[in-house]
Amino acid sequence: MAENNKSKRSALHISKGVEKQLTHNDDAVRRFKSMARRSLEVNEYMEGILSHNRTLLSKAITLIESSLPEHQVIAQGVIEKCVPFSGRSIRIGITGVPGVGKSTFIEALGKYLTGQGRRLAVLAIDPSSQRSKGSILGDKTRMEELSVDPDAFIRPSPSAGSLGGVTRKTRETIILCEAAGFDTIFIETVGVGQSETAVHGMVDFFLLLMLAGAGDELQGIKRGIMEMADAIIINKADGDNLNKARQAMREYQNALHLFPPTESGWIPRVSICSSLNKSGVEEVWKTVMDYVNLTHDNGSFKKRRKSQNFQALIDAINERLKDNFYANSSIKLVKNEIESDLLSSKLTPYAAAQKLLEIYYKNLTD
Repeated sequence: MAENNKSKRSALHISKGVEKQLTHNDDAVRRFKSMARRSLEVNEYMEGILSHNRTLLSKAITLIESSLPEHQVIAQGVIEKCVPFSGRSIRIGITGVPGVGKSTFIEALGKYLTGQGRRLAVLAIDPSSQRSKGSILGDKTRMEELSVDPDAFIRPSPSAGSLGGVTRKTRETIILCEAAGFDTIFIETVGVGQSETAVHGMVDFFLLLMLAGAGDELQGIKRGIMEMADAIIINKADGDNLNKARQAMREYQNALHLFPPTESGWIPRVSICSSLNKSGVEEVWKTVMDYVNLTHDNGSFKKRRKSQNFQALIDAINERLKDNFYANSSIKLVKNEIESDLLSSKLTPYAAAQKLLEIYYKNLTD
């Protein structure tokens, strides 16, 4: 009897209580908690971005770059809340031939702008590297002064992925940076290639950096990129290279006269600059502001922004359709087989594509 009473007093003894009645749906509670937490995260990111919190801005951009569905849900929620606070910056695309000194130029112009009281965000786009799947803007370490400037924000972006995917992420990152109060956005391309067209489609002003004394200047760049440029800057115009830079400037000025007039009425300019000596930097910014003032006055600035937004819509639809196509279960089952038939010349590329599309459409209607 004593032994029985001892066991009842033991911590291991469990008294029989009232059976708990199930009064709720556990699955519904989990979904509710998940939704509540998601909403809180979106609001936290939003408040942090509007209060110029760099840490939360960087984390929000990381969510944009993530391919995880749960991250994309939060990212799109943050973007949607940031849209009303965006669109108030000057967006400038910067490209140039390899070795032209983009990093030094960006730092020189960036420090000039922050010294004028502006807030600068430097982004980048380069979807060309499919081997390393790494990040771009490794030359961030070269911008030693700008990287520690409290009024500047330098963001490396992933280089892996399709051009359309990288373009979309860059556009969305611009929205977040503008909401964070950055009134000037630099979008840098790494090298000269197809990404220039993508960058041109998301900026207000397109700036092309060139070198003098590197051979035939007019053959050193694609005509299409020159036609997109609103200004051509001959960089490294210092020391013994100064006279060569002036000669190159005259050659480009003559070449630009052969191009058709721009829709905005702006006449592209050519100037020289030494990022090392900081000479010509102020003139570059004056050129940008002259363009902004002209296009604001004649209405082409807003017209270009609207056209870019429409193109972003088309690009988003195309990218989503492509993603859905390759994610389709029926396509995954036959894709390798059809590709094998293509490589063995049993099918032409067009017949292979038609076959895949027919399977895709059939799966959608079933």
